[in-house]
Amino acid sequence: MEDDREWMYEGRIANGMFSNEWGDKVDEFVAFALRHPECVNGGTSIRCPCTLVKCQNKKFLNVETVKVHLYRNGFVPDYYVWIYHGEKQVHQRCSSSVRVSVSETDQMVSDNMNHTTYHRMVCDAAGPEFNPDEEPNAEARNFYDMIRAGDKPVYEGNSKHTQLSAAVRMLEIKCIHRCSQAWFDDMSNFIQELLPQDNLMPLDFYSTKKLVRGLGLPVQVIHCYVNNCMVYWGDDSDLNSCKKCGHARYKQKVRGSRNRLYIRKLKVPYKKMHYFPITPRLQRLYASTATANEMRWHSEHHMEDGKMCHPSDAPAWKHFDGCFPDFSSEVRNVRLGLFVDGFQPFGQSGQQYSLWPVVVTPYNLPPDLCMKEEFMFLTVLVPGPTNPKGKIDVFLQPLIAELKSLWGVGVQTYDISKWQNFQMRAALMWTINDFPAYSMMSGWSTAGMFACPHCMEDSDAFRLIKSGKQSWFDNHRKFLPMNHPYRRNTKDFIKNRKVTKQFSGVRSGDEILQDLNNRGLRKVIDVDAEVVNAAISKTCGWNKRSIFWDLPYWREHLLRHNLDVMHIEKNVFDNIFNTVFNIPGKTKDTYKSRDELNKYCRRPQFAQNLVTNKYPDVPFVLNKSQKKDVLEWVKKLRFPDGYASNLGRCVDANKLKMFGMKSHDFHVFMQRLLPIALREFLPNRIWEPITEISLFFKQLTSSSLTDEELRNLDEQIPVILCNLEKIFPPSFFDSMEHLPVHLAYEARIAGPVHYRWMYPLERYLRKIKHKIMNKAQVEGSISIGYIMAEAAKFTSFYFKEGDPTLPLKEKRNEVYLDDIVDDDMFEIFKPPGKAIGAEGKRYLADNEYTAAHLYVLMNCPEVQPFINVFVTEKRKQFPNLNDEAVNALTEQEFPSWFEKYVCS
Repeated sequence: MEDDREWMYEGRIANGMFSNEWGDKVDEFVAFALRHPECVNGGTSIRCPCTLVKCQNKKFLNVETVKVHLYRNGFVPDYYVWIYHGEKQVHQRCSSSVRVSVSETDQMVSDNMNHTTYHRMVCDAAGPEFNPDEEPNAEARNFYDMIRAGDKPVYEGNSKHTQLSAAVRMLEIKCIHRCSQAWFDDMSNFIQELLPQDNLMPLDFYSTKKLVRGLGLPVQVIHCYVNNCMVYWGDDSDLNSCKKCGHARYKQKVRGSRNRLYIRKLKVPYKKMHYFPITPRLQRLYASTATANEMRWHSEHHMEDGKMCHPSDAPAWKHFDGCFPDFSSEVRNVRLGLFVDGFQPFGQSGQQYSLWPVVVTPYNLPPDLCMKEEFMFLTVLVPGPTNPKGKIDVFLQPLIAELKSLWGVGVQTYDISKWQNFQMRAALMWTINDFPAYSMMSGWSTAGMFACPHCMEDSDAFRLIKSGKQSWFDNHRKFLPMNHPYRRNTKDFIKNRKVTKQFSGVRSGDEILQDLNNRGLRKVIDVDAEVVNAAISKTCGWNKRSIFWDLPYWREHLLRHNLDVMHIEKNVFDNIFNTVFNIPGKTKDTYKSRDELNKYCRRPQFAQNLVTNKYPDVPFVLNKSQKKDVLEWVKKLRFPDGYASNLGRCVDANKLKMFGMKSHDFHVFMQRLLPIALREFLPNRIWEPITEISLFFKQLTSSSLTDEELRNLDEQIPVILCNLEKIFPPSFFDSMEHLPVHLAYEARIAGPVHYRWMYPLERYLRKIKHKIMNKAQVEGSISIGYIMAEAAKFTSFYFKEGDPTLPLKEKRNEVYLDDIVDDDMFEIFKPPGKAIGAEGKRYLADNEYTAAHLYVLMNCPEVQPFINVFVTEKRKQFPNLNDEAVNALTEQEFPSWFEKYVCS
């Protein structure tokens, strides 16, 4: 091979002179490189192999520039095998980005690099831009240390674990079980006692962290002002005092004796925030074989039967593609969603402390991976102890700057699934937060009569006379068709009032931006923002200009901030349940509510009795015995494992109420239990609207939705809310009872709800809270724990054979279908789990046996052909039967018919 390539170093004359034959050979070299797309970037650029320090097979240049460099400088020494231009891949994961000839030792490591799992893991972590200089720098040396650790067995004769694999496995176990560093050190010492003396097992947590530090991703610590006025970042990074109020950046702690004072030498800031850059985390998704292919799923799948099962199926996504075709033409560009929420790290009884993580997640992934914990990236950790409220934009500045860079320029990224570099760009699609945080992110106040961010100034909310609270009663007839009879009803809503106006519609991004500009609102990072915005907010619903408007594409989105279905559903359920159960302090049917009821509505039957001074009972409130029956029923309920928590523990039989329910418990109760629980105790005219709102949320939160279904829901929800207005008093209808009228519209625009609600973040915050090992340094403790967990999860992709969704451990009752070896077993009898506790036996009653028999037959795929035969026979026998009658006949006669049919 070297004899064939001697022309590279013999045909060129000094000072840029070369023979015609040498020039032709250079053209052949370039043509050879272009025939290998895995080594070509952007279709026309290859690595330049000239002798310049900046090149040397490290830098991509267009082919004409490469030729000029070779003419002037010649080839890099000893480049006889064109491994960077497609001739040979010594190790495909590293050869495109890591120089081989750095020193004799590192040459040996690189030449002997094989295709082991841990080599792949280390090369993935190094990334496509890893390029050490002539002498390895600290980053390069760390990389080669991990390569060597991946080759050495943990002790002589052990073929299962290397030094690196043992270290990352120990780290993963620590993160899974949330063990302390002291436990890790003690366990490492104990393992040392078990292993031979010449073992390579890390001695403690520090040495483990030092070995695997290259697998982690960066974090930036940024100083900020104690009152959240500013962060010392960017152009302000060198300031020593706040540019708004002049407060010092660093603590001026003085200590000493009476005669001598000692000022602390170390500069300790009053407050620090942690920023985790999103770019390297997105690049790692393309660097790993476990996720690189999945990042293109959004463009490769197709809608079936018009059902939206992913945000990429929705009009908002397609509209964005149409507005920016240059962005959408590269399917590997990333679409992001942003979560924001606060939590109390010390529990309800501890110190008051408000911590606000900002989490980003990519939407490119398929439904089974999208929104999972492994792909939710902590980006900003807004420090406590105070709530940042409207000043959260101050802490979002680094993120917005990075998002602008990812949109305008992008970053060169290596896609391991296609063996090529590409310029990765990213766009933020929307934010996801609860209703109070909606105001913090959008700049529109979610309190007062203009709280609805869709209606805005078109709201018809009013203040109640007695209670002084805002009411959205009779705010929904404007969403009905113009000929609907409710519009002319002057009895059941606000008395003597007809509604002729229509909802004006949701404002576009251009209209909102023009309104902000006309009013002169400031961003909170501006020096005069507090004074200017305070004056303007008195005349409108805006309280600031959101920092998200700095993104060049933000105005083009059809939906920028999501209404959180999780919290809206919870609040609607709370109001209904607490009012129906007449829970003291929580019911909306209060004395003040009754006193003002007939000032707005014509309901004299509920007015105060002037003789007894008492208020009559209302039909939507249960009596004491009915409450007991419902709660006893709830207490005896049993759900499949993992479906819901034990609601029986939430029953307070003495005070006749429910307590301690989690968000998901409200979700289950609202959609599954509420209609059943109230069916026998409420009149139909009251039970039916409550059931309709329950079914509305059930249909809205389906995993797949069609445009027709959502349009029907959009038409039904105003009628449902009007029916509730006919039952409950005006005090019942706060902003949470109004917001459902807009949920179907948002789902029709942006796709299924479960990609845009808060459940994933609520679960994620629980994991973050468990990372707090040092309560004196909450943010720092979370930062260290997150970086370690991130590295551990990255390595688990390789332990689990590249499947990032495979659970770290089996659940207590989990059974995999692969473990069931009986191929003749019917599908319905192949259990997804196993029983918990000791088994019990009892005889079934006749009706129970019949119901169980019918259930097995109707839900067994192997029996379905026989059901079709039975239905066909009955339709021929009784041509006029409708579907309901056929179903009833099937339940009654199919079991006996099936027995005779099979036996014959």
